[in-house]
Amino acid sequence: MRLYHMGVIMNPKKIRRLMRKYDLICPIRKTNPYRQLAKALRTNVVSDNILNRDFLGQGERRVLLTDITYLHIGSEFCYLSVILDAFTRQLLSYVLSESLEVDFVLETVNQLIEKHGQSLDSSTLIHSDQGCHYTSVSFRKLIEDKGLRQSMSRKGNCWDNAPQESFFGHMKDELAKKMESWDCFEKVKEDIDDWIDYYNNERGQWHLQKLSPNEYYEYITTGINPLTMKN
Repeated sequence: MRLYHMGVIMNPKKIRRLMRKYDLICPIRKTNPYRQLAKALRTNVVSDNILNRDFLGQGERRVLLTDITYLHIGSEFCYLSVILDAFTRQLLSYVLSESLEVDFVLETVNQLIEKHGQSLDSSTLIHSDQGCHYTSVSFRKLIEDKGLRQSMSRKGNCWDNAPQESFFGHMKDELAKKMESWDCFEKVKEDIDDWIDYYNNERGQWHLQKLSPNEYYEYITTGINPLTMKN
């Protein structure tokens, strides 16, 4: 608009390219994309907090936690949707997206079913906050179609999904140095893929008997402790 008032007619896409090239930032705050999306997806349907913070009492593949986090790419964002097994702390599925549209959250569920569907049943609970993605008609229908139960945290209560919040916190702490150099979506995806592979297969946790999440799942399902076998 400023250029237009100066008599300069230029395509907005070209303006954005020039801004990126010369590292120019508009001082006017952008509309929050999440608020726009929330208006489009909002429903009045909120599931009960069936989980009630019983993260470990039901065993593996019975309590799945899901959430979305924002990741900076310069002055822009990308979005990571994940599903975590509360008992084994395994990251079962994840999708990184450049858009906040609900599709990438649905894809996370479809990926879960494709990879781990055989270990889930009608008692499996998928727990989230009350974000617009999880109250949307498309998400609720997908959960129902896949034979899973839905549970939601109380409004504004992060403790109701504490292990998921903790996961994001550890991930961002451990990727802090790399996050400073993120300048494109491809670089973010490469680093996220590498870290999640490390997290699931190599990163031991004290409360998992010093095993990584995948090793711990192997241990509780087979009775064989991978750490003992290595030693």
